[in-house]
Amino acid sequence: MLSEIAKLAIDSFRAAKVRFVLTALGMVIGTASVILVVAISATGRQYILSEIQGIGTNLVELEYAGGGSGAVTNIQSDFLVYDDEHTIDEEVPSITASSVVLEMHQNISLGGVVHEVLVLGVEPQYRQVRNLVSLAGRFFDEEDETAHSKVADVTEPFARAMFGSPAEAIGRTFQINGIPFTIIGTFKERVETFGETEIANQTILIPYSVGRYFSGTDNVKEMYFSIRDQKDVDDAAKQIVAAVHNDGRHQPNSVYQTQTMTALITLAGEVVNALTAMLLLVSGVTLAVGGVGIMNIMLATVRARTREIGIRKALGATAREIKLQFLLEAVFVSLFGGLIGAVVGLAIPFSVRFFSSYRVPVSGWSAVIGLVASATVGIIFGTLPANRAAAMDPIESLRYE
Repeated sequence: MLSEIAKLAIDSFRAAKVRFVLTALGMVIGTASVILVVAISATGRQYILSEIQGIGTNLVELEYAGGGSGAVTNIQSDFLVYDDEHTIDEEVPSITASSVVLEMHQNISLGGVVHEVLVLGVEPQYRQVRNLVSLAGRFFDEEDETAHSKVADVTEPFARAMFGSPAEAIGRTFQINGIPFTIIGTFKERVETFGETEIANQTILIPYSVGRYFSGTDNVKEMYFSIRDQKDVDDAAKQIVAAVHNDGRHQPNSVYQTQTMTALITLAGEVVNALTAMLLLVSGVTLAVGGVGIMNIMLATVRARTREIGIRKALGATAREIKLQFLLEAVFVSLFGGLIGAVVGLAIPFSVRFFSSYRVPVSGWSAVIGLVASATVGIIFGTLPANRAAAMDPIESLRYE
């Protein structure tokens, strides 16, 4: 019976090819939309994670948040000190690199003109921890740190503003409090952090061993640590705070806090999921619109084929067979549109991967979901026309003109 009904459905499609294609068009658009939404959301997630990785997904920032002996008198604060870093490195085995940050606002003399800039005293591993990119020259190394070399790395905006280009800045000199420094490199952050960083546009990095002489203290503003595995970041952050409290240098009521990218990654995932859900809802509306189109066309088809229905019933076809015939036609239309939509939806991401170097994620499950959704829409919106056809009176149908 099913094979006979399927043949009848195919014959009806052959008799009205244009109507069949136009009816399936809505499902083509809807199914392709579902697949493209999944591809777009996966691409967005991949892009966001790559940007966060550029900042450092394994990064832990430690800073003094208050408390200590100066909590009431404001005479003395219990800041982090340089020796804290070595204690933490020894007690937290998952740390692979670390650096202190000594922040100073200094007036520098360049070509006889005085400029106020941000000077950061950091260690050589600061480049690795903060994912800095060298544009010209080199970053100062352990030998420069040990020898207290008067060298500096400057930001790209500073190099362009003062010398015209990053390359032109190499070898130039400036003075801080009368002490000459030589620029040996220019750098930039790997990704744009939109101001959420300790590095300003006009920033100069110098070895910490040299910068501490300008500050006259071992206090540091913050410390950065790079953790071996992203899974260990949260545990390492807790161990870092515990190590500071246990080293005996600080007051018990001093507060030290850490910041990681874990919360940002979680938030980014939630945002992508929310956008994906919203876009899938739009795609669902498109599928529903296609389903309404199928229902309207099938209702018109039932009316146009009233005499055919009457003849079939007169020859012994049951109401169940008539219902199954028109329901199967609706499912065929929706599945045909779903297949074409799946091909279109998969072809676009693959074309991007073929004609460019960008690897757009493609999910085979999205095509399966699209096809299942198409079949479901065909069943739901094909039920009403099928029921109407099955309920027709054969005598009245035969009299229909």
